Amino acid sequence: MGIKMGIIGFGYMGHWHLKNAPKVDNVEVVAAYDIDPARVAEARETGLVGFDTLDEFLKSDLFNLVLVATPNDKHCELVCAALNAGKNVICEKPVAMSLAELDKMIDTAKANNKLFTVHQNRRWDKDFRIVKEVYDSGELGHVYSIQTRLHGSRGAMFGWRAEPEHGGGMIYDWGVHFVDQLLFMMGFDCVKSVFCKTENVKTPEVEDYFMMVMDLKNGANVQMEIGTWVLKALPRWLVLGDKGTLYINDFTRNGGIISVDESVEPEEIVVMTTSGPTRTFAPRGKKEIIERELPDSPADLTEYYANLRDAIDGKAELIVKPEQVRAVFTVLEAMFKSAKTGEMVKL
Repeated sequence: MGIKMGIIGFGYMGHWHLKNAPKVDNVEVVAAYDIDPARVAEARETGLVGFDTLDEFLKSDLFNLVLVATPNDKHCELVCAALNAGKNVICEKPVAMSLAELDKMIDTAKANNKLFTVHQNRRWDKDFRIVKEVYDSGELGHVYSIQTRLHGSRGAMFGWRAEPEHGGGMIYDWGVHFVDQLLFMMGFDCVKSVFCKTENVKTPEVEDYFMMVMDLKNGANVQMEIGTWVLKALPRWLVLGDKGTLYINDFTRNGGIISVDESVEPEEIVVMTTSGPTRTFAPRGKKEIIERELPDSPADLTEYYANLRDAIDGKAELIVKPEQVRAVFTVLEAMFKSAKTGEMVKL
């Protein structure tokens, strides 16, 4: 059967899916609807069937899958309308403005026996795929701390990201991706508690910075930091294990894995500071250190569309499952609550 996709909201992400979804066999984008007539006209110019009204769009039998790529505050209404019209649905992230909205979408999908998923595309980021492969391999030993961060220097928030009525702010914009990555890697029931601090550094209306600490049930901790006004970026990832350390500087393979050669006798090094010596925090000798390249983990976003196609055809389970998205949103709501109260929130 495959996928024939109709898009609601022919903006930036609508164009993204139009470009990338058809790279997969038996996946085709055929139609679009937007409240802006100019975008409908543009859709027609690209060869799609353009619809002037939502009602006409939803009644069409040209497609079996709807992508909702509108401002976030319209997601729940449009997802439920498409599901009730008998369509399978992908929703862009953040999927909802609250956990209650997400639950309504999940219940509507179950009531109509239709597939519902979210475009959590950053599960396919190169840097994340590398971290997950190394973590799963056990090479680092017992991983006791993971630092995941994203630092920008422009203080910029574009479009809905700066508009609270549309679900703006860094928690919904990038936090939803980072939490999804961590839970996908470590388990969707792995979080014990959450503490979060937000700041409005350059954007008064929404948080443009947050720092979050998750305590995990296995005893490890995750430190997550995202800020748009950081003029000296730290590594994208720092993963600490009792057998080694992994670091990645950006979204690529720029980093390494550091371990210790236990066969080499440690050097006795003392570092003199202005106020006294330290041996505890002196660096290891060069002969003791082993540093190797990161694995070249495959990261192909077309897997998302191929999985969606196969799930619709009954040949596979969804990779991005609604219950997983719900677990992510439970953490996001705990982050907002912690930031508001200044207290740790237990899950």
